[in-house]
Amino acid sequence: MSVDFSKAEEEVLRHWREIDAFQTQLRLTQDQPRFTFYDGPPFGLPHYGHLLTSTIKDIIPRYWSMKGYHVSRRFGWDTHGLPIEYEIDKRLGISARDAVKKMGIEKYNAECRSIVMTYSAEWRHTIERLGRWVDFDNDYKSMDLKFMESCWWVFKQLFDNGHVYRAYQIMPYSTTLCTPLSHMESKQNEKMTQDPAVLVSFPVLGVEGKEDTSLVVYTTTPWTLPSNLLIAVHPDFEYMEILDEKTGRRYIMLETMVGWKYKPLFNYYSNAFSHCFRVIAATYVEADQGTGLVHQAPAFGQEDYDAAIAAGFITPRRLPPCPVDEAGRFTSEVPDYAGQHVKTADKAILKDLRPTGRLLVESQVNHVDKFCWRSDTQLIRRAVSSWFIRVTDSIPEMLKNLEESNWVPPFVKEKRFANWISNAHDWNVSRNRYWGTPIPLWVSDDYEEVVCVGSVEELKRLSGFDGPLDDMHRDKVDGITIPSRRGKGVLRRVEEIFDCWFESGSMPYASIHYPFENSGDFHGGLFPADFIAKGLDQTRGWFYTLTILGNKLFKTSPFKNVIVNGIVLAEDGKKMSKSLKNYPDPGGILDQYGSDALRLYLINSPVVRAESMRFKESGVKEIVARVLLPLWNSYRFFQEQTLLYKKSTGQDFIVRTSFEGSDMENVMDRWILADCQSLLRFMEEEMRGYRLYTVVPRLLQVIDNLTNWYIRFNRKRLKGVAGLGLDDTTAALNSLLQVLFTMVRALAPFTPFLTEHIYQLLRPQLAEATAGFADARSVHFLPFPTVQEALFDTVIERQVSVMQKVIQLGRVARERRNLSLKTPLLSLVVIADSQPLADMDSLKSYVLEELNVRNLVLTDDEERYSIHLEARVDWPSLGKKLKKDVQVVRKALPTLSQAQLRDYQRTKTINLDGISLGEGDLTLVRVIGEGTERSGAPQWEPAFADDMVVLLDIAPHPELVEEGLMRDLISRFQRLRKRAGLMPTDEVCMRQRVISDPDGVGLGSMVAERQDMFITALRGRVEEARGEEEVVGEGDIILEEEQAVGNLVVMLQLARA
Repeated sequence: MSVDFSKAEEEVLRHWREIDAFQTQLRLTQDQPRFTFYDGPPFGLPHYGHLLTSTIKDIIPRYWSMKGYHVSRRFGWDTHGLPIEYEIDKRLGISARDAVKKMGIEKYNAECRSIVMTYSAEWRHTIERLGRWVDFDNDYKSMDLKFMESCWWVFKQLFDNGHVYRAYQIMPYSTTLCTPLSHMESKQNEKMTQDPAVLVSFPVLGVEGKEDTSLVVYTTTPWTLPSNLLIAVHPDFEYMEILDEKTGRRYIMLETMVGWKYKPLFNYYSNAFSHCFRVIAATYVEADQGTGLVHQAPAFGQEDYDAAIAAGFITPRRLPPCPVDEAGRFTSEVPDYAGQHVKTADKAILKDLRPTGRLLVESQVNHVDKFCWRSDTQLIRRAVSSWFIRVTDSIPEMLKNLEESNWVPPFVKEKRFANWISNAHDWNVSRNRYWGTPIPLWVSDDYEEVVCVGSVEELKRLSGFDGPLDDMHRDKVDGITIPSRRGKGVLRRVEEIFDCWFESGSMPYASIHYPFENSGDFHGGLFPADFIAKGLDQTRGWFYTLTILGNKLFKTSPFKNVIVNGIVLAEDGKKMSKSLKNYPDPGGILDQYGSDALRLYLINSPVVRAESMRFKESGVKEIVARVLLPLWNSYRFFQEQTLLYKKSTGQDFIVRTSFEGSDMENVMDRWILADCQSLLRFMEEEMRGYRLYTVVPRLLQVIDNLTNWYIRFNRKRLKGVAGLGLDDTTAALNSLLQVLFTMVRALAPFTPFLTEHIYQLLRPQLAEATAGFADARSVHFLPFPTVQEALFDTVIERQVSVMQKVIQLGRVARERRNLSLKTPLLSLVVIADSQPLADMDSLKSYVLEELNVRNLVLTDDEERYSIHLEARVDWPSLGKKLKKDVQVVRKALPTLSQAQLRDYQRTKTINLDGISLGEGDLTLVRVIGEGTERSGAPQWEPAFADDMVVLLDIAPHPELVEEGLMRDLISRFQRLRKRAGLMPTDEVCMRQRVISDPDGVGLGSMVAERQDMFITALRGRVEEARGEEEVVGEGDIILEEEQAVGNLVVMLQLARA
């Protein structure tokens, strides 16, 4: 009964479609308490980063839905902003500004609208294939009228409360996109680049005694030199004058010179700004940067602008020159370089400076600079008039409310996000673009009258516009004017649109058209969100804008819990790149291994702890091998045994609807059910803390306990061949089914496909157990399993833990001597304290069976078996601690008695010839002494743990060798049945025929004497075939193979009964 996980998942998807599973789950929980989840919208084609966040966004809502909450999940689309316009610009081959001039804003916006849903089909397919339940039909889009209107309302609340202002500031500026960016956006793409690094001289004018003296400044932006107005020095620094003996000129690099005039490099502004070209004081100047004299171009640096304002050389009404246009090209104000992009003009400017003798040093510098996050081109700083939201006045409140939210991992909140908020700037929310939500400000020509509009109805009322207004983009609202109430004619809308991050931050309100609709629901549980999830980069993006607006509008953090994931890199540690082809196609991974494997692999990695991970296909494959296949094989084993149960009893096996731990007699039954309760308690605690990364390791442990301990150790009971009666078989099967039923419900949020697949196959046996549920057609409709306190048994868990340790040590001893478990051995000695020995007493049979030994001795007498303590020392570490005294210890160590070592083991202290040693200075290990080997005496192979020693007698015994041979024969018949594709219920004739027996083993007589072993293990006798012609007709043979067992060659045969 093999399984193709990917095909099984496709069958599950068909089942979900047939029963409209997601909508059915929503209907079933409609009257339950609400759990609110915000889905931040994506952009572009789905990649592994999206699959990671989508997995997280599916696990948490599924879990809380099964916990009895109503969790609505709507997909969102970020349809505005630079990404869309940039795609159109590439398609048209011209900038947005030029395209709008050529075709008009209406047609340009129509082009943008036409591509926003380009990838919707790919997203829908991928998200469904991943197993994520989310509503695509009732989605939200930032370009919809209702969404945009709520954004207007948000902005109006801020405007009316004095949080909005217009200012001329120096902003990060993308010359490719022709728009300023926020400080937040400018830090999303920082990388190394190379720029010119030059020293330039400015001759001092009108200062007595300084006729041949120049000021020297350092800059990496030669393109700003034509706009130089001032030079800044620090008022507290001492500057020095250097004489160039070759030229006789003097240079000041680090004398108090504030107020000195100097000769400008260029004369473009020597008349219009003749009062400038002086030295001013500025405390931001740093002694270890450049020459300590800083060239000032106030239109291209915020510190330059602030210093010039403070010194009184420019004012808000007399702004500094800004001879650079929207595309980053010099204007006619600088005729020598007009039309050149500023970064291109660097070379031309330096070329013109060389003959003047004022370019003193010319080099290149590698440094980190900011690049446009969308176009990947280097940003400049440029003076722009922008609309800002005040943020700095809300920093204390945001930090206070931040403390009440739970972040996973916590360091993102405590360090990264808290630091970001603490150093926040006011937020530039305006963009000089076209496709986006228009900023709802109507102003007079002199900007002295400003009206903020908060709704479509308000705009119609103020403007008198009575036409249809079912679209709020620029091409529809820019032509609407509002009569001035101050006699200033008409008010026109400002040209800017919102930064798309403003729309993202408005999502809690705009996605439900609040406050125009859903006001009751909003205040009844839709805000703040119980949970959100995004990548680490969103600490400067969505998390930040949500936080600003939530605190500004409602004085609270807009989310209670957040999971922050890291970045998924390619296996080589580089960013995943289509051009490099350094990562496997996500679709191929899903087709080959299935979604469950990918989901578990992603959440079991450092990436859910906000760290980077290298994606390895082998890791997905390992999840299949370590989690999915063992879970499936557990179900398959159960299913096979229920067929045997029906064959032997004539009845279908049905789970008991209720049971208590007290009425179970078998220790292993009680243990595995107690282990499940521990899992449930652990999951409840971890899911309440949103720590997904702790769950998979615990699942691996439970699955290992189920497959490698419970099922392995209870095969005979589950098969009904343990000789303990039908009631015991029924109890074992019932326990296994209870575990499987618990597991598929507990794992359902994590592996929604395999758990559904197994649940559907188990439904016949679970008919009575699920009869009381409102809808049992899907495991995802069932409640999450609750912890059953009556099934906890700490004593049983302790006893089995001791048994597991004994068996693991026994396996180590066997492996060290290359003795397989099929080889029977005579004795096993367990040496430990009284409590572990008492725990082992009731589980002896399991140890004997698993380790294949005849006798088990439990004792606390180490001396009898020559077990000694031995002290070992990390001499380099102890030498650093004791210095010369370490030689005293080295000399005294061999003289220590066993009594002294046991005393140290108990007290953790010992005195060696005046040198006191404490805990950790000595490491005590157990060793077995060398005894005199004699014929027939045990040959002990030891294995050690901190509190236990296991001794395995590996001496050969003839009678045990024969038993080992029979076990090997049983194993070979079992493998033969498997290769023949037989089910456990299929009855066949099993025969063996010796072909060659050079050592005279006498296999036939051995088999005849041990038929009870074959009947128990194979449910039938093994007969001897005395001749080919006497066995069976050729048509009755199912499978036969000639096999070598040492020097013995035997024909094994399966035939129809």
